[in-house]
Amino acid sequence: MSNKKIITRFLLLLVILSSISAYGNQNNGYGQNQGVQVYQLYDDTQLNHQQEISSYPVEELSQQEIDGLLLMREEEKLARDVYLEMYDIWGQQIFLNIANSESTHTNAVKLLLDKYNLTDPVTNDTRGSFTNQDLAGLYSTLVEKGSVSLLDALIVGATVEDLDINDLKKLNEISDNQDITAVYNNLEKGSRNHLRSFTRVIEQNGGIYEPEYISESEYNEIISSEMETGSGYSVNPAPQTGQFNPYGNNSNNESKNVFERMWQGFMNWFR
Repeated sequence: MSNKKIITRFLLLLVILSSISAYGNQNNGYGQNQGVQVYQLYDDTQLNHQQEISSYPVEELSQQEIDGLLLMREEEKLARDVYLEMYDIWGQQIFLNIANSESTHTNAVKLLLDKYNLTDPVTNDTRGSFTNQDLAGLYSTLVEKGSVSLLDALIVGATVEDLDINDLKKLNEISDNQDITAVYNNLEKGSRNHLRSFTRVIEQNGGIYEPEYISESEYNEIISSEMETGSGYSVNPAPQTGQFNPYGNNSNNESKNVFERMWQGFMNWFR
């Protein structure tokens, strides 16, 4: 065999090994590799909230439950709007990915409002527009703080998730409607995942997050545990329609089969 052929096949081997590594990293989660900033995020943007919410019966609402739904509709929008602002300022993918997740969350609450014929407080979906004036003020404060530095922006993200978890826990305690409880559980799971992601990138940037709303013990328990997957709904335990699990075995098996065939083809050619 000529030296030219040996060199060519060696270079091809390097290409295959590089592809395997890149493909494997791609399937490690919904998170991104931004230089030294690596995070993971479970992609819940494809959950079929309409189908799941419809599977629960319509139950009588208390005024507390109504007030809670109105608050969470705009609080999830607050998260989305703040993250979109942070993405525009800093260009970090983590903000855009989590903003997309928050858009799914606020839309899930909107489905509950529609189901119970409640007036949507989001009369203007423009970024930074809120009926709840407390949230409007908080939005301005968070954007101003997050504009100072990337680290401050990441801490703002953790603060929003911290607030979200605290409020969802309180609202879940006063709600006994199955569909509301299911949605709140799902949103709280998402917020815990987001808090884990923000905390990781904060630490990679040399910062420390200190919880403002949940207890320090609860915060430590959350960030020390693994990412949570699944829809958060319990009526139909079968696999969820439209659910994407980046940690599932299908993508790993698929990539394994692809590169096994590539490797075998290379070895046959080398012979």
